[in-house]
Amino acid sequence: MDIEKTRRTDVGATDKAPREVTWELLAAMVGGAEVRDKMFADEATLKAGVERLEALLDEVPRTALGTENFHSLFITTAGDMRLILLMTARCLTAMRAYDTEHPQPELVEEAASLYAPLAHKLGLYQVKTELEDLSLKYSEHDVYYHIAHELNQKKRERDAYIEKFVQSIDERLRQTPLQYHIKQRTKSIHSIWQKMQKQHVDVGGVYDLFALRIILDSPHDREHADCWQVFSIITDMYQSNPKRMRDWLSKPKQNGYESLHITVLGPDDRWVEVQIRTERMDDIAEHGLAAHWRYKGIKSTEGGIEAWLSNVRSALETGEQEPVTGLVEDEVFVFTPRGDLFRLPMGATVLDFAYAIHTQVGNHCTGGKIGSKNVPLRHKLQSGDHVEIQTANNQSPKQGWLGMVTTGRARSKIRQSLKEAEAGQTTLAKELLERKMKNRKLEYSEPTLMHTIKRLGYKVVTDFYRAIAEEKLDVNQVLEAYQTQQRHERGEEEVVTRSASDFVMQDPNSQFSTLHSQLASGKDDILVIDQNLKGIDFQLAKCCHPIYGDDVFGFVSASGGIRIHRTDCPNARQMLSRYPYRFVRARWASKRGSQYSITLHIVGQDDMGIVNNITSIISKEEKMLMRSINIDSNDGLFSGHLTVMLEDTDRLQSLIRKLKTIKGVKNVTRV
Repeated sequence: MDIEKTRRTDVGATDKAPREVTWELLAAMVGGAEVRDKMFADEATLKAGVERLEALLDEVPRTALGTENFHSLFITTAGDMRLILLMTARCLTAMRAYDTEHPQPELVEEAASLYAPLAHKLGLYQVKTELEDLSLKYSEHDVYYHIAHELNQKKRERDAYIEKFVQSIDERLRQTPLQYHIKQRTKSIHSIWQKMQKQHVDVGGVYDLFALRIILDSPHDREHADCWQVFSIITDMYQSNPKRMRDWLSKPKQNGYESLHITVLGPDDRWVEVQIRTERMDDIAEHGLAAHWRYKGIKSTEGGIEAWLSNVRSALETGEQEPVTGLVEDEVFVFTPRGDLFRLPMGATVLDFAYAIHTQVGNHCTGGKIGSKNVPLRHKLQSGDHVEIQTANNQSPKQGWLGMVTTGRARSKIRQSLKEAEAGQTTLAKELLERKMKNRKLEYSEPTLMHTIKRLGYKVVTDFYRAIAEEKLDVNQVLEAYQTQQRHERGEEEVVTRSASDFVMQDPNSQFSTLHSQLASGKDDILVIDQNLKGIDFQLAKCCHPIYGDDVFGFVSASGGIRIHRTDCPNARQMLSRYPYRFVRARWASKRGSQYSITLHIVGQDDMGIVNNITSIISKEEKMLMRSINIDSNDGLFSGHLTVMLEDTDRLQSLIRKLKTIKGVKNVTRV
């Protein structure tokens, strides 16, 4: 079979040996040559599968080989149990033919970190033990031979001791009506090495080098009683170690494992581990829910992979002619650029992956990069993808993100961020409103504000504050509505019909003539500060909304940023008197076609068609967009606010002139 002739199979071996040994191994794994020949007859499919798995191994960072996530990815990528068996057999073949004069650390690492755990999960304990011992032999040569030497030196003594210990127990158990048999085993070299590392001792300090397993043939209703009877007999004969007592009869493990484990001080004061169980318990432990690879603490997948592996084990142990080969994929496994591997549900997106890495990575995610291709937030990931998450400091979660994710973690974190952002917006908007009220010397009243909010058309208070924070609602408009509500509550409103011709609008610019003369400068569109410095980080002030063409000045805020105000800003006089050293002369640079939000205050004689007349004029204006209009009628007059998007003061003045030509309009002023 040509698929066996790859770099991992042929390393350090002859051209013939790997093929023959692998073929023999496969026969042993699946229960005979006849089953093997039928299982592995589809050479083309298997060859493509091997190449797919080899490509995955070439791409994966070596640090990920031993992780449970990569084991699941490897199984998912295979999708066919025959490939797992074939790859495991090929690895063991290569390890048996390993050439120490041409070391292959990559092969040794795969044997220990990947194929040994997979063999363990499949119940191939002899294969698993041999892979572990061989990998230790070639990676820790001195350690391996030291342990092997110690075991060989004392083998005759150890065998004699086990025989003596078993004989003493056997003689005592024969005096009972119990049906039983006893198994004995010596730990593998790799297992002893693990004990030495964990306990920080030499070989002689590992007291449980061997163990006995007493297996009872008991009826179901006598199982526990018979196990405890054997326990009582052994502990009467030998002193037990309470710290090493494990009672999984009274309370079985969650995976169904049942057994009694005790460690007793045998003849010559040597510790021996004894396991007591029934045939049923032993069968479950070896072949059922609590397979050895689970009760030894190796984590397993709880989805389709586990069910698939269970079917594989059954096929291997019963020698079925048609073993299961398919695998339903319900997860994807994705790498970070550093090689960390993440397990996500099928259908997971780039945004899911970002939140799996870290909450802040998710919150600032703008997209991803797979290979050289940029992908959006909603891009669905595939197993084996290497994804680089792209972020930006000004990015934040949006409501629409909830429809882009599939994981509960991502959905929870997005909701949490949205809630925090909304709370922050509400706080800032509330502070802004209260500060404006204080500047106008308005007395704050919660009931009055609630009536005002309702008057403005908001049913939910948070919606009201969000509108202020997002500048969809002008604070000045709120304050005027608030004052109107106050007058109404004090009974100060009088129903007197007046003519618009009697209304006189105060010129808001008159009190700022001095500031105009001090601060006004030339005209342009990118802002230039002092020495014609361009690119200065600045923001347009929200209190006066300057636009291209306005006379402006810069004001250095406490945070160090520059706010650009109109010279007729309501706050300008106070800022100039208190912080004259913070003022910076400013002017517009070349016009770039930006649009600005402008709010106009309109007053006039009440008329049924006034709103239609106003909107008609705006709709005829090129490149002008109306954002909102709010008109109130009172005492025969109408008063309202109109917010539009336009380019500069020339367009603004033109619009004001046209609005003033509307019949009934008394005056139009910029807020």
